[in-house]
Amino acid sequence: MLKTALKPRWILMLILAMAIASVFVLLSQWQFTSSREEPPPAPSTTEQVRPLTDVLQPLTPLYATAADQMVSLDGEFLPGTQVLVRNRLLEGDEGSWVVQGFAVTPAAGASDAAASPAESASGDTASGDAAAAGAAVIPVVLGWVQEDGDASALPEQEGPASVVGRLLPPEAPEVERPVEGEVPTLSTAELANLWDVRTYSAFVVASDVSVGGVAVPFAADMARVVVGPQPQETPLNWLNIFYAIEWFVFAGFAFFLWWRLVADDHRRMLEDAADAAEEARGALTEGSPGGSSESFDATRTTTPHESGAHRD
Repeated sequence: MLKTALKPRWILMLILAMAIASVFVLLSQWQFTSSREEPPPAPSTTEQVRPLTDVLQPLTPLYATAADQMVSLDGEFLPGTQVLVRNRLLEGDEGSWVVQGFAVTPAAGASDAAASPAESASGDTASGDAAAAGAAVIPVVLGWVQEDGDASALPEQEGPASVVGRLLPPEAPEVERPVEGEVPTLSTAELANLWDVRTYSAFVVASDVSVGGVAVPFAADMARVVVGPQPQETPLNWLNIFYAIEWFVFAGFAFFLWWRLVADDHRRMLEDAADAAEEARGALTEGSPGGSSESFDATRTTTPHESGAHRD
């Protein structure tokens, strides 16, 4: 077996198998590394209130490093933008979030982008002076109500204000028959089309709302939505672990395939040698002196009767 494995072609095949197995091992290591997802930002970072304009810019995605951050924002609430987000739980009870658009005042020195016109049928600006001036709008969760109803029946925040809350990523939209004043998910893309304004790719769950430094109390029929910092565990992705084990098995299979081919070649060599030996033995048996019938006729002796001579 060793003599067969040392043939040049099988040595080259072994080198190829080692190269393929090395690639599989690297892929397995990459899958193991990817199985541990990046932990969320530490509470020591997210609980420090930062200006929204320093954390996120309009029309840019919210990355995991900035999500869950406590932010402060100045601007004004936009009239006519209040909606209800259905199917929200609070202490086991099902209700809705009360959400309203908030035009964020751009940071000092920032260039004003062109405003998206939000004209009503009468030609009046429905998004307020701040939106008309180019301020981007971010949805703000003001509270939770248990009974679904007409959004217009709930009190709206109006005018300039300051908001402090937690910055969260938007939800995916859901396709369903539209209901006036209600949306199934808090999708900023859907709200941008509904309000016809530029929006941030995130929303804020308000913990404090103030006007001129004076806190605005939440409505009596609304409960505060409290969102705490994310748990600091590093979750495992078991699908990546399965793939890592699979790549490791593939690496072992490369060596097994090489050994199997060498074993088959060695077995063929043994069978060919056995066939050659069998043929040699058969040829030797057919060519031996004792195997010819003519040797018996040459040694026969004749009797007087067979000689043909007459003896009186």
